[in-house]
Amino acid sequence: MLRLLACFTDSDTWRTLPSMTTAALSITQIENTHLVRCGHANWVLVEEGADLTLIDGGYPANGADVERSIEQIGHQLGDVRAILVTHAHVDHIGGIADIVTRLQVPVLMDPLEVPHAKREYLQQLSPAKVPLLLWRRGAPKWLLDVIGAGALKGAELPRAQAFAAGGALDVPGRIVPIPTHGHTDGHSAYLVPEAGVIASGDALVTGHATSSVAGPQFLVCPFNHDRGATDQALDNIAAAPAGALFPGHGPVYEGSLAAAVEQARAGRTRMRP
Repeated sequence: MLRLLACFTDSDTWRTLPSMTTAALSITQIENTHLVRCGHANWVLVEEGADLTLIDGGYPANGADVERSIEQIGHQLGDVRAILVTHAHVDHIGGIADIVTRLQVPVLMDPLEVPHAKREYLQQLSPAKVPLLLWRRGAPKWLLDVIGAGALKGAELPRAQAFAAGGALDVPGRIVPIPTHGHTDGHSAYLVPEAGVIASGDALVTGHATSSVAGPQFLVCPFNHDRGATDQALDNIAAAPAGALFPGHGPVYEGSLAAAVEQARAGRTRMRP
């Protein structure tokens, strides 16, 4: 474990580690919306005719995986007309940073998240907090896996823009932002009205390699910037007109979102380090 932590904190070491993608893709579809799971990352594809909106994009090594998932649902990368970001952690924008070098489309997010995406500041798990996780079953392997996926190489989105306030966005799927500030200051979930799906990012997940339980839950505390706000934000998810959750980590959840929030809050003690 000490060697693993040294690898995490020694910049000369991690910069020489090879990046790797995870070959296996799992895609779940509800109406026009697809949840893609790939290793330790999830992202969402929303269709409207021949056009797509991409929500999040995995780690830096996942850029090619995102493109492959687009092809597997019968599209091409050029069909993407907009990219939405739930929040600017490396496991959600790493693949996007690669894709936008080849694709000229708007990259939209909550106004409060824009400076985070541009790396004017960073609200992310720091090396100093890694020991709070390593006692958890599965955490050491998770750490090695995500280092291989480029977690420590970082990512930023210089072209990040704030989405327009008020109602549905002018993107394929007419997606509606749902404020879920807390995990980061500008975290946003997204409602896809046609599918009745919430893309919840990390506000509410259904599993994680550092968690011993399955089903709706919070990420453990070291991952959340503001614990209280993370909890309070779930009121917006519970009230949304949707019957399915496409989380940032874990499989799809179908059922009452109010019940999902209640289940997560009942297990909130597991958020602690």
